[in-house]
Amino acid sequence: MMMEGVIVRGRGGFYTVRDETGQEFVLRAKKKFRRQKISPLVGDRVLFTPGEGKEEGKDEDGWVEDILPRVSQCLRPPVANVTVLCIVVAPTPEPDWMLVDKLLIFARKQSLKPLMILNKCDLPYAEETAALAKAMYARAEMDVKCVSAETGEGAEALRKCLRGGVCCFSGQSGVGKSTLLNALFGLRQETGDISRKIQRGKNTTRHAELFTFGDISVIDTPGFSLLELDEVFDPVLLRDYYPEFGPYEGQCRFSPCYHGSEPGCAVLQAAKDGRIHPARLERYHTLLADCRQAWRERYD
Repeated sequence: MMMEGVIVRGRGGFYTVRDETGQEFVLRAKKKFRRQKISPLVGDRVLFTPGEGKEEGKDEDGWVEDILPRVSQCLRPPVANVTVLCIVVAPTPEPDWMLVDKLLIFARKQSLKPLMILNKCDLPYAEETAALAKAMYARAEMDVKCVSAETGEGAEALRKCLRGGVCCFSGQSGVGKSTLLNALFGLRQETGDISRKIQRGKNTTRHAELFTFGDISVIDTPGFSLLELDEVFDPVLLRDYYPEFGPYEGQCRFSPCYHGSEPGCAVLQAAKDGRIHPARLERYHTLLADCRQAWRERYD
């Protein structure tokens, strides 16, 4: 009998699928997915056949028969049907704002709604970190929510923001993603401390996993401190992933304008006038240089 469910975890070629009643089944993927060069992902809605047990030579585990159409697909981390990308930062370890910018580009390329979560807001310098984040991303169409997994401050407000979608927690290791999930939903995810020597997190999440709490669905993913924009694309398109540039499009002297060093650039002038945060523009220029180099070398 064919059933429908969602993949909540996948390890070692086995997929745990939860049906609408909450019952879970351990399944294997049909060989046709390998021929089609498709892999089932955490978050996929699938059609499956439950297993029938070991007796009489029958399969112990059932089979994933078909993957239903995806709303979105992320390759790193490998998850599907995410609608909200939660970018978690903290005062410690020091925020990697370039990673945040790359995740924002990633979110917009995938049509995901970005949400920044400043965890550990009870720590010293948290107010300064929050103020900087809000200043840099004020016009980037991304909300910034402050929360403390330790004290519970801001937890209820954050839960309200997560309702109704499938949220993926991302960000550098050590910012407390698993600890935050524990505090928000009463989980018992393994957590780690910050390495004193290098001030980086010890990555304790090794596999993506989908958790559902009423009308909130959250995917916890392995922490990472580096995200490369692997896709090679025309550098002029990079500007499209920066909403704060939008009001000035068409006002530059040259068209197209890369908003790099061109004279008469309305975006550069807006930055000089304080309407675009200079640090955000500086990192854009770094990414623009990377895109230009990748574009030049695309046929090498």
